[in-house]
Amino acid sequence: MNYWLLIGGCLSLLAGVIHLVIIVKGTKWYKFFGAGEKLVKLSEKGSWIPGVVTFLIASVLIGWGFYAFSGVGIIAKLPYLHTVLVIIAITYLLRGFVVIPLFFMKNKQLEWFMVWSSMISLVFGTCYLFGLLSL
Repeated sequence: MNYWLLIGGCLSLLAGVIHLVIIVKGTKWYKFFGAGEKLVKLSEKGSWIPGVVTFLIASVLIGWGFYAFSGVGIIAKLPYLHTVLVIIAITYLLRGFVVIPLFFMKNKQLEWFMVWSSMISLVFGTCYLFGLLSL
């Protein structure tokens, strides 16, 4: 059993579900989870845009979870499995490492959201990377 991909898939699925809950819970949850100021303001105004954006993110994360589960063999083999898993791992890792150049930019002060979300992305990406190396 490829536990790295299993963990990565569970984490992606959890993140996707959290995004769906954010849609239901509304503005307070957008604020708590660090959505950008623009998205929060749109949510406060009752706009449909934050819900759509968040739903799209949730869909991608849940899809990535399914790809990990496919790599483990829990569900049927999905198309382009290895290629998609590589893209997922790279995407998570790049998202995680984006905080490093931002840290060294003199004019850019890091927000707490950027730091913790980058760390989470690194954990997710590491799970997918090690899972890929275990295939």
